[in-house]
Amino acid sequence: MSKKTGLLMTALLVGGMPFTQASARDLVIVSNGGTFQQAQHDSIFAPYEKKTGKKVVEDTWDNGIGVLRTKVEAGDSGWDIVIAESEELQIACQEGLVLPLDINRLGGKDNYVPGAVSECGVGAAIYNHVLAYDKTKVQTAPTWADFFDLAKYPGKRALRQSPKTNLEFALLADGVAPADVYKTLSHSEGVDRAFAKLDTIKSSLVFWSSGGQPMQLLASGEVVMTSSFNGRATNAINKDKKPFGIVWDQSLQTVDSWVILKTSPNVDAAYDLLKYAGEAEPQSHLPEVQPIGITSAKAFDMIDPKLRADLPTAPENAKNVLKIDDAFWIDNIDALTARWAEWAAK
Repeated sequence: MSKKTGLLMTALLVGGMPFTQASARDLVIVSNGGTFQQAQHDSIFAPYEKKTGKKVVEDTWDNGIGVLRTKVEAGDSGWDIVIAESEELQIACQEGLVLPLDINRLGGKDNYVPGAVSECGVGAAIYNHVLAYDKTKVQTAPTWADFFDLAKYPGKRALRQSPKTNLEFALLADGVAPADVYKTLSHSEGVDRAFAKLDTIKSSLVFWSSGGQPMQLLASGEVVMTSSFNGRATNAINKDKKPFGIVWDQSLQTVDSWVILKTSPNVDAAYDLLKYAGEAEPQSHLPEVQPIGITSAKAFDMIDPKLRADLPTAPENAKNVLKIDDAFWIDNIDALTARWAEWAAK
């Protein structure tokens, strides 16, 4: 035995037993928790396990490109597939944190609705940031201008702890047309205008960070209005029978996508699960648990018409909706997040 081989054998033996440097682990998929992830579990993850016999482990996160950077820098951090917001997807792709996808391994581009496929991501859900309100305190559906009118509608309001969506809502409330919002934000004066509008209600603001908090804040009576993910608000109304209302007009629409971390040791398994997740049949069951805008091109007609009415992709809900501009947030997310943090802390 050579000296090199002897050293290798010594390194691989501990107490006379073989030591494996990297053992295989189960596939881990990371989503956003709550009823949203429950819908994915019931419609996709659990049926996939039953159909294939392959184990799927679930985890949750509250998003943030910094989290993805940290996970990848650590090597195999235990995550394989992660749901990412639109600008997180683009930044992670540019920085090589996630893998470019072979869409043909996921059923082909035509299998998905327009805008659901990108270089490094495949659409998981279409959803809107809407205005939700307590009907016992606000009898008429408010506008974003009303959200910022403390005299007309006194009481606390809640917004997500992030500049994204809030700067847009502030400009909409200040009279900027949806088509001109990002044109306005592209100049420093427009950003200043948005923050100045937010200043007018800062004393009455409560901030939320996880998707379940807006409905909790409304239910407790702590706030009279809040921004919210549409699915959380709809479930509170339909399933929990809460006296809440939803305003679709001037809501902000976006697509969350599945990505595969570049450090994943389970790439083939990840492709296999994501291919199943993109099929029409499992996707058609998502709205039964959560009113998610599905990304399968063939699934919409398979959904119960009563459920379709609560989807962001329903024609009546898609009127006068502003799609979040990924390019703007990719260019500005770091600077505006820093400014937001400083503003929120004052």
